[in-house]
Amino acid sequence: MAEAQRFTIEEANALIPRLEMLMADAQRAALTLRSAMQEADDVDGTEAHTTKDVLRVRPDLADDVHRLEWAVAEIEALGCQFKGLDLGLVDFPAQVDGTTILLCWQYGEKEIAFWHRTDEGFANRRALTAAERPSLQ
Repeated sequence: MAEAQRFTIEEANALIPRLEMLMADAQRAALTLRSAMQEADDVDGTEAHTTKDVLRVRPDLADDVHRLEWAVAEIEALGCQFKGLDLGLVDFPAQVDGTTILLCWQYGEKEIAFWHRTDEGFANRRALTAAERPSLQ
């Protein structure tokens, strides 16, 4: 398996404008799909609708499904790790003193300001201090 790309703060921050556009597009598509799923739930009283189920009834939503899938694929093609749609989470593998960490970005943040260990998630993210920034490779 190929080694994951490692980001510096500067490299990660340079991707934020692109990530903002991709995440906004993904969230808009997801909102449309969720609304359609809710409508389907209201009609038949069940909550077990998948995207496939909704497309069977509403093939006009195929573009929204493709937009959502494309946005996530684009984020990952940048070398980032897509972590969640609702909060708009993206992680960037980085290295500090030989240890791999994840720089953590949430949709709406204008720069990378948080990080967490690879075995932790968003709930454990901590502020990136000025002292830690120079040691990132």
